[in-house]
Amino acid sequence: MTSSVSASAGATIRHTAIPVRGIRMHVARSGEGPPLVLLHGWPEFWATWEPVMTRLADRFSLVVPDLRGFGETGRDPAAPPDPTVDAEAHAADLVALLDALGLGRVGLVGHDVGAYVMQAFARRHPERLGGLFFFNCPTPGIGGRWAEAGHLKETWYQYFHQQPFAASLVGTSRESCAAYIGHFLRHWSADPETFAPVMDRFIDNFLRPGNLQGGFDWYLSSAPSRRKVIEGTAPPLPPITVPTRVLWGARDPIIRVEWMDRLGDTFTDLAAARVETAGHFVHREAPDLAASEIARFFAGRLGAAG
Repeated sequence: MTSSVSASAGATIRHTAIPVRGIRMHVARSGEGPPLVLLHGWPEFWATWEPVMTRLADRFSLVVPDLRGFGETGRDPAAPPDPTVDAEAHAADLVALLDALGLGRVGLVGHDVGAYVMQAFARRHPERLGGLFFFNCPTPGIGGRWAEAGHLKETWYQYFHQQPFAASLVGTSRESCAAYIGHFLRHWSADPETFAPVMDRFIDNFLRPGNLQGGFDWYLSSAPSRRKVIEGTAPPLPPITVPTRVLWGARDPIIRVEWMDRLGDTFTDLAAARVETAGHFVHREAPDLAASEIARFFAGRLGAAG
């Protein structure tokens, strides 16, 4: 186990690399109190949560990992594309991480890739959860709407990422990586300038050897289940009974706010609301609101003050 310390807007962030299921998982930690685990999406890594971390560190112990293949968890840059890192694999990593940290019952917060991981975890280990807090939560109920003609112009990247040449093409130069990663950070945000102050950090992250393919492996791994959802052949999953809160950015072009209509098929104990001014990255676009709602939701469930 290795560790270091950094600071963000006055908050101390401790960085640790923890052996987990054959990898060394990078984890950023901050604050004291009941444990909350924050799970990022693509194209992100742990630092996407920094604005929320600085607002919650006085009330919670925040555990913010880089998922397998992302950030400083990374992957072997010489390894071929890996089609095995689906939601179940990431959830197994999360179980092992919590065990390594000695954490029994936690709250989970996340979106995008993290939202799939949270659902897989909740179905297998509901006893370890005080609650689930999602931003823009994709569920199986989206079904064929992923592939509707009007939406294909948004989902093209999910198929491109499955190509064996995708990572080398995007990573040809810093300019090509910046154009590609920057497109999604701008296009999926209600305000295209949301990530401008940290854009270089995000590009640096994805230029780390292996990191582009590490992120693309998620799309390769999730493709079979996504296809079944679109075709309507996916086996039914048991509903999740863990208390759940969803905040959905109404201006998200990729995980559309209209798809909130099927949340009740997946979650039996649900409170959901729209954020009219935000897009895909509610936690980054509206951090004051995100942090206050997270704190309020978990206050009575993990023993923290709201």
